Amino acid sequence: MGRKQAREGTMKLLYQMEITEDFSEDALSVYLDIYSFSKPEKEYIIDAITKIAENLSSIDNQIEKHLEGWNINRLAKVDLAVLRIAMYEFLYRKDIPIEVSINEAIEIVKKFSTEDAFKFINGVLGNIVRSETEE
Repeated sequence: MGRKQAREGTMKLLYQMEITEDFSEDALSVYLDIYSFSKPEKEYIIDAITKIAENLSSIDNQIEKHLEGWNINRLAKVDLAVLRIAMYEFLYRKDIPIEVSINEAIEIVKKFSTEDAFKFINGVLGNIVRSETEE
């Protein structure tokens, strides 16, 4: 499965961390001990969780700037986790094309969130990309 599996694993862990308010390395270690991932998948998850946790407020600020009438605290936790992963890829994974990050975010939301959430996620990520290109 590769990166798709890694992204889904990252989303599930971010969701758990958000709910428990525990973004610690211990939470990451326990998760990786419980669930089985390939070495590349684990590397992706570790890198993503570490960078997201270290830069959480700046990532959330970037997301919130583009919510248009929404507050980040009102977002569904799955949607928030997916947006954080996309921002991680935009900012720290230059090896992943932006279009791929957006497409994967939409696919994860279609699988794990509400029926129309993909439209919202697509709009927010589109706003982020457009604003970055304009600057």
